[in-house]
Amino acid sequence: MSRPKNQNYKGHGLSKGKEREQRASIRFKTTLTNTLMDVLRHRPGWVEVKDEGEWDFYWCDVSWLRENFDHTYMDEHVRISHFRNHYELTRKNYMVKNLKRFRKQLEREAGKVEAAKCDFFPKTFEMPCEYHLFVEEFRKYPGITWIMKPVARSQGKGIFLFRRLKDIMDWRKDTRSSDDQKDDIPVENYVAQRYIENPYLIGGRKFDLRVYVLVTSYTPLRAWLYRDGFARFSNTRFTLSSIDDQYVHLTNVAVQKTSPDYHPKKGCKWMLQRFRQYLASKHGPQAVEMLFSDMDNIFVKSLQSVQKVIISDKHCFELYGYDILIDQDLKPWLLEVNASPSLTASSQEDYELKTCLLEDTLHVVDMEGRLCQRSEKTAEAAVLLPSSPEESFRLIPGYGEESNPGRCHPSLSSPPIPAQQHLTAFASLPPTWQQLCWLSSGCLLLGLAPGFLHTIPRHLCTKRQPIPRTG
Repeated sequence: MSRPKNQNYKGHGLSKGKEREQRASIRFKTTLTNTLMDVLRHRPGWVEVKDEGEWDFYWCDVSWLRENFDHTYMDEHVRISHFRNHYELTRKNYMVKNLKRFRKQLEREAGKVEAAKCDFFPKTFEMPCEYHLFVEEFRKYPGITWIMKPVARSQGKGIFLFRRLKDIMDWRKDTRSSDDQKDDIPVENYVAQRYIENPYLIGGRKFDLRVYVLVTSYTPLRAWLYRDGFARFSNTRFTLSSIDDQYVHLTNVAVQKTSPDYHPKKGCKWMLQRFRQYLASKHGPQAVEMLFSDMDNIFVKSLQSVQKVIISDKHCFELYGYDILIDQDLKPWLLEVNASPSLTASSQEDYELKTCLLEDTLHVVDMEGRLCQRSEKTAEAAVLLPSSPEESFRLIPGYGEESNPGRCHPSLSSPPIPAQQHLTAFASLPPTWQQLCWLSSGCLLLGLAPGFLHTIPRHLCTKRQPIPRTG
């Protein structure tokens, strides 16, 4: 069914319209052998393709994308799991560069108050090219702790903390280097970031949050936030007296599972709902609402910061893994955004979370064509939404709207809305929207227009059959 466009191009998913409608199976390909493979193999009508076979859906890695995307022709229905230049958000140096640029843009166009909503990432410098700027900042605040991170590595590799300049001399670059030195082996780029010295602690241990955001389009911006996620804890009590102990300061599972105290069955995670309940018991529901509203702002502003630079190809989608740190004042900080968040389960509870996450991701990507109302039809459907957004839908404010924390997440102290009330509210929606609500197990965000995101309540969920774990 596919044919090469020319000697330099490979085609995938090529078919005539009627053949597309009549095809009973979706051909998928992936090199991952973790939870993702379990979900894909158990999805009705999906058939695995190996080696160089033609595919309709490819959950690829970023190395394949870099080497093959520009040489691959894809039919309209074909989907792959990354945007062409995803690194504009997922490389630590590019992410900060885009956020700084976006903040300046907001200050020019909307004023300092709106620009201040981008103050959710620590002071950051790219090394070695911004070494001299970093030294100036370093000398203004002697004695504070900084953290060095490689811009393109993951799982905590290459990260270390420091308080002295001599600890980072290896990354210093002579900015007066001549053109004839450009062919030398490049120095690995790092970011030097001010370390959050007052993290919120639970049981004396540091943690961060992993939250999943699915983007199906940047033009217009169409993003979905998954309600479930988890908090990743360190195995060692937090202290600033031992900055060399990675088990204290790094919450990455890849690091913590090598700790002598690590329990493989229990892991070192809390589900996000358990974390919300803990915070509500300590600080009250209103403080929790404000915290999660501030997190929503991080997701929206970070995506808006790259909206004009990401190549928005209709064949692409991206499941991002946001890492958020909470400080003692309940202020969320964006640490990084992962293009390939780990889909390997560290426990049975983690496995159930990730299988549900992937199932819902595939529902939204919609290879089966269940959600036939897309793009401009989606915006038309907005007039059919329930009249009371607090009852069934919750609007996360976009650029230019006033923030109302109570509209972003349901209060833990509020009584649950009866299912029948939700069904009544959704009765006027098109059948495809009702179907989406029934298919989704998590609370997802649907962007109806650039910068505006709506939630679909998880009350309208069907019980799914558990997927057997093979790994």
